[in-house]
Amino acid sequence: MTELNTNRLAELARSINEWAQELGFNGMGIANSGLEDAGDRLNAWLAKGWHGEMSFMSRNTEKRIKPELLIPEVKRIISVRLNYWPEQRIDPSELLKQQDQAYIARYALGRDYHRLMRRRLQHLANRISDEIGPFHYRAFVDSAPVMEKPLASAAGLGWIGKHTNLIDPHSGSWFFLGELYTDLPLPTTGPAKDHCGSCTRCIDACPTGALDTPYQLDARQCIAYLTIEHKSSIPEPLRPLIGNRIFGCDDCQLVCPHNRLTQKGDPEFSPRHGLDTATLLDLFAWSPEDFDRCTAGSPIRRLGYERLMRNLSVAIGNSTPTEKKISMLQSKFKKISTMVDEHIDWAINRLRSRLAGKQEITDQGPANKNLSNDVVAVDEIPD
Repeated sequence: MTELNTNRLAELARSINEWAQELGFNGMGIANSGLEDAGDRLNAWLAKGWHGEMSFMSRNTEKRIKPELLIPEVKRIISVRLNYWPEQRIDPSELLKQQDQAYIARYALGRDYHRLMRRRLQHLANRISDEIGPFHYRAFVDSAPVMEKPLASAAGLGWIGKHTNLIDPHSGSWFFLGELYTDLPLPTTGPAKDHCGSCTRCIDACPTGALDTPYQLDARQCIAYLTIEHKSSIPEPLRPLIGNRIFGCDDCQLVCPHNRLTQKGDPEFSPRHGLDTATLLDLFAWSPEDFDRCTAGSPIRRLGYERLMRNLSVAIGNSTPTEKKISMLQSKFKKISTMVDEHIDWAINRLRSRLAGKQEITDQGPANKNLSNDVVAVDEIPD
């Protein structure tokens, strides 16, 4: 690579932004590698044990905080975002109220984003190489000890909101992040201003109180963690609060006023196999072979058949009680694992209690809350 002067670097940064847009990315920013403040927050979060079973979060913390320990040559991080909000046949806020439907986090309805984004980041690196010659870089998409949200925030792609997701002031929070670590001393883009203001809608909407401390997430209470990352039995007191959510939880984003500005995502993330309208019993009827076929190329694949059946058992236990559901649950008892059996047994007892009139359907979290996107108590939302 030839030595680049300040003007040439500024011109290159503008070109990188244009190339990123041509590749389908919806935003690009550039940050330096300083993450000391974010590192302090990470260490304080880990000290509380709020990462739960996610032991990977407590490994390589120095590499997360100091990117140069991961890539010695790094001088700048190019952050990109890719919108994923899909076309869907049922409004997600309504879907959460329909207890017999299966709710899947919107990011997981279509294609897995990791390979797609890595391929596009590689194309972006190739464009840079074509322009200036070889340079040191490495692409990451949730694939290494990288503090994606603090880096993207420092690069101006948004601010980290009270729900701990990144929010872009012009398009909300429904997007994926990826990075190019590079040795190019490109000009940086400034961080975005926090526009959460006094709004607490995400905190109020959280079914389990995982967001009771603004800007911090107690993952041990989070439905996304419980249904995806948690590998053992779901704590019984939290099961009724899961409602019909079987993979992830979007409630904090659904109520965020900034998401009224949401833009449609890449068509690659359109729902597959009718996952946006599937019922709990539709998915509980899957065999292991059905699971493999219907989750090929999907983020849901990483969950595995056993944990999907665990999650579905809980959700069926929270749904409208019928004898058919009890029979369906019984048909898989002692067919999968002792962990699944525990959740099936819990669900059957819960359904039978309600059929007998001993228990009302209550306390299912924000399925009973207002999930509208009216704008309240937030600062300076762009027109």
